Amino acid sequence: MIKITLPDGSIRECKKGSTPMDVAKSISEGFARNVISAKFNDTVLEVTTPLLEDGSLILYTWNDAAGKKAFWHSSSHVVAQAIEELYPGVKLTIGPAIDNGFYYDVDLGENKSISDKDFPAIEKKAIEIARGKHNFEMHAVSKADALKKYKEQGNEYKVELIENLEDGTITFCDHDTFTDLCRGGHIPNTGIIKAIKILSVAGAYWRGDENKPQLTRVYGISFPKQKELTEYLELLEQAKQRDHRKLGRELELFTFSAKVGQGLPLWLPKGAALRERLENFLKKAQKKAGYEMVVTPHIGQKELYDTSGHYAKYGEDSFQPIKTPKMDEEFLLKPMNCPHHCEVYNFKPHSYKDLPKRFAEFGTVYRYEQSGELHGLTRVRGFTQDDAHIFCTPDQLDQEFKNVIDLSLYVLGSLGFDNFTAQVSVRDLTKPEKYIGSVENWEKAENAIINAAKEKGLNFIIESGEAAFYGPKLDFMVKDALGRQWQLGTIQVDYNLPERFDLTYKGSDNELHRPVMIHRAPFGSMERFIALLLEHTGGNFPLWLIPEQAIILPVSEKHEKYAEKVLNSLEKHEIRALVDKRNETVGKKIREAEMNKLPFMLIVGEDEEAKETISVRRHGGEDLGSITISDFNELVTKEINSTLKSF
Repeated sequence: MIKITLPDGSIRECKKGSTPMDVAKSISEGFARNVISAKFNDTVLEVTTPLLEDGSLILYTWNDAAGKKAFWHSSSHVVAQAIEELYPGVKLTIGPAIDNGFYYDVDLGENKSISDKDFPAIEKKAIEIARGKHNFEMHAVSKADALKKYKEQGNEYKVELIENLEDGTITFCDHDTFTDLCRGGHIPNTGIIKAIKILSVAGAYWRGDENKPQLTRVYGISFPKQKELTEYLELLEQAKQRDHRKLGRELELFTFSAKVGQGLPLWLPKGAALRERLENFLKKAQKKAGYEMVVTPHIGQKELYDTSGHYAKYGEDSFQPIKTPKMDEEFLLKPMNCPHHCEVYNFKPHSYKDLPKRFAEFGTVYRYEQSGELHGLTRVRGFTQDDAHIFCTPDQLDQEFKNVIDLSLYVLGSLGFDNFTAQVSVRDLTKPEKYIGSVENWEKAENAIINAAKEKGLNFIIESGEAAFYGPKLDFMVKDALGRQWQLGTIQVDYNLPERFDLTYKGSDNELHRPVMIHRAPFGSMERFIALLLEHTGGNFPLWLIPEQAIILPVSEKHEKYAEKVLNSLEKHEIRALVDKRNETVGKKIREAEMNKLPFMLIVGEDEEAKETISVRRHGGEDLGSITISDFNELVTKEINSTLKSF
């Protein structure tokens, strides 16, 4: 008999060789019918895999993220089989699950392509395969046999993958007449897949290297019920309407230029004003919290990033060094602000009485992203971080970290991001080579974050392997209005950079000690944050933030003078407004103001001028009637105060 420990701590004794599905059935037949994947001792496996030793077992259903991952990975196999049958001679490469669905990269050969016209045929064939209820079965293959199989097929991609694997660790997955190199993690059979949709195709370089062949990446998604696919497609349509690239263009916030370069956004006047308000909003809160603003250059000597460890980790993926006329002198476009802030700290000696020091900067950084990875404002090559670094004593770390949590919650709450989970990202203990610094410092940093999250009462999860290379972090995983999850805001504890830069302070014992460093960015990247805010609000920004809060619409030319009087009064109360003096009908002006998502339309004609009032119409069609300018000022102030959280 073996002992199986379940997530709730209960232990079940089973015969050696029992499967995860056997354990599920011992809990409940109804529960077992919904189990589609499992994890045993931190290894994802099939529900039919025999269990041969004591261990911890997690059973997953479609409602679990890990269950969806197994479902979508299995679906990628089915779609790969469909493509293989429809496109003879195709070379398959890899097909992982992603956040929403899956993709499979394929080499179709010369002069062959897949377009949206081909999607229905692929979907039809995939569903036909799925209905066969074929079991997913894993089996081990020797390295020699695996290489032989794919060499005979002429599939150099699979050969390359296998050459990098160790003999004895190679497995294939079979279903129906299809077999594929795979590590495992599948649902019981293809019949569970009831709906498949091919979403798009794109080009993708093999292994992300633009010097290697370009493949066709087929994106898809699948569900256990047709109804869920229908609902998802409706959500996708809503997402298209909220796409920040579309809204940014319509609202004249930002643009891109091929002459300037890919991934380098140009902020238009309205967008620049929006950014400025966001910056001022945070600067005001930071000042109250004791931060000092600094400014650092857009470049730094390569030696700076060698010291920090960033060049060793990311040098190959960053912009190439900038050479100067001086022999052997190289600079890099700044990929991170933290090394610069370490040197700001090093400007002069510090005593424990000086700490904590909180340096903040809206610093623009540059990272080379491949052209295929660029996406509007969410993935760019130049972006501005609302970066700050706190240098404190170990005794101050707990309170400083909690203070940053408070600031992050204030930012998210004031912008309508109320639905979130905190994620504590720690090391992958099985891959110590990914990280710098001592085990002791890592343990102290991880414990500090977990304890602070507990004390602040955050709803948090712990994710292994998601830490930065220099330290663990706490991220806020926010759900937007469409239910999509995004990472917004990050806080990191770092014992390593202070050592690398030899940062010190003189303690009360008159000896030199190392400060602890906290990295924090509530917005993260200004570009990405604004993109997500656009999609979350659909362009209907909070009233305090929107570039223009009201538009004044004179009924005719003779009412323009009164419209200007209204404008002057609003501006005195710091309400952002403009007058539409175009020779158009009021109806057309209202329609265009609605399209531009202006919160208030103020219509002024003879009656309003005579009574010194304004007729107020809210975005969306609500008629607030005729009110005084003073009442409107009060209405706007009250609405802004109800939106902005206190800090």
